[in-house]
Amino acid sequence: MYKIRIITFFVFMVLFSTAYQLGSMSEVSDEEAKTFMTEFKKLVENIDAIGIFLHNITISLPMFIPGFGVAWGLFSAWSTGFAFSAIVSITPQLEEIPPLAILYLSPFGIMELIAYSLATSRSFILIRAISKKNHLLRFLKPTGIEIGIVIGLLLTGGYLEDYMIKLASEQGLQISGF
Repeated sequence: MYKIRIITFFVFMVLFSTAYQLGSMSEVSDEEAKTFMTEFKKLVENIDAIGIFLHNITISLPMFIPGFGVAWGLFSAWSTGFAFSAIVSITPQLEEIPPLAILYLSPFGIMELIAYSLATSRSFILIRAISKKNHLLRFLKPTGIEIGIVIGLLLTGGYLEDYMIKLASEQGLQISGF
């Protein structure tokens, strides 16, 4: 049972990474990039660790919904990659950074990747159980534990991301347009 769970988790980690990479390869027009950056500035203005956590948790919790969560998770991955592409189009010096490096090499990026992969893979497991007409009671405890893990990862990741943003701004590092 655990072997299948681990394999499913890693399959969804690959799927999430692939969707993110595809989104980051999207062509973003100047108008789309400017619109995105305007909305992004509004979103992150005065955001703190709890704000980052709340944003990420509202994205991740629907990923646990059987079936829908898989589609939502992959769409979220693609959208995040698209956002990266929009930022790169406004900030050409970021072109040198491979998109997956942000995901795999930043501590909060890997925490988010793990959390989202955990949630989407659980969604798949639940929809599979429903389709096989299995009783869902036996899935309550592991699902609850995984929701707790996701909350813990995203809370920690939110504080870490907030710290890194503040550290970067203290050192004068900014994405152009901010």
